[in-house]
Amino acid sequence: MTSVLFDAPGPRAKRRNVLYSVVFLVALAAVVWWVYDGLNSKHQLDWVKWEPFFTSSQPWETYLWPGLQNTLKAAFFALLIALPLGALFGIGRLSEHRSVRMPSGVVVEFFRAIPVLILMITANAAYSEFTTLSSDVRPLYAVVTGLVLYNASVLAEIVRAGILSLPQGQTDAAKAIGMRKGQTMRYVLLPQSVTAMLPAIVSQIVVIVKDTALGGAVLTFPELLASVRPMAANYGANTIACFTVVALIYIVVNFALTSFASWLERRLRRAKKSTGAVVGAAPGGGLEIIDAPPLKVADGSGS
Repeated sequence: MTSVLFDAPGPRAKRRNVLYSVVFLVALAAVVWWVYDGLNSKHQLDWVKWEPFFTSSQPWETYLWPGLQNTLKAAFFALLIALPLGALFGIGRLSEHRSVRMPSGVVVEFFRAIPVLILMITANAAYSEFTTLSSDVRPLYAVVTGLVLYNASVLAEIVRAGILSLPQGQTDAAKAIGMRKGQTMRYVLLPQSVTAMLPAIVSQIVVIVKDTALGGAVLTFPELLASVRPMAANYGANTIACFTVVALIYIVVNFALTSFASWLERRLRRAKKSTGAVVGAAPGGGLEIIDAPPLKVADGSGS
């Protein structure tokens, strides 16, 4: 089958593709065997190193579950603050007023350019110097602060790009029926851009969850990845097994987030197809959004 962008391969091209596939599979098998042989020769695949995770609840209750709780706690608070803050700065960058647009742009570009690790270290030093926070909770505050400052700036760009992706006719139509700027943003632009922004927002949530590990590596924040060192020391230097289990936990958590986001996106798209809205006059003057079922247009067939 031939199209504008693709030509059907001929006999020689098909043979080359088969040869490339075979070479790739052989190379992949060789790499897998090399990794397996190296781990096996170092006794990292011995059952005694993996047994604690399958036969005892102690590593889960003592190390993994507390670490996962701290990871999710830091990610939750960071998202709770960064999401509305990012939406605020994203909308601020679209303002027609220079006094709002310029400061919003400076803040977003400044914190987006700084690595999140530097923000965490700076926040930790600031909390140590200028506050009376105890050393037990200071790493949590520093991790959340760094995540908020960086991810709020990234989310601001996501919100701005999502709103700008909408056709200009949406804004023109809202102005034509007399809606104010705030009403246009609240009732027309933001609801439509949420669906477009959702995949990028979820990707940033996954980044937030993974970036909590930076606090464990530098600020002694007891998150999930930081539990590997004491756990491996307690169970006979089973570092590979500990890292593998922790990696699987990260995969499960992030897969759950992306699956929920996909379900929510499908639900939002179905809701947009099945519901409508009518703009009417409010009792005290101005405009009011009234939910209403979609209008049915006759097709002229008499049915």
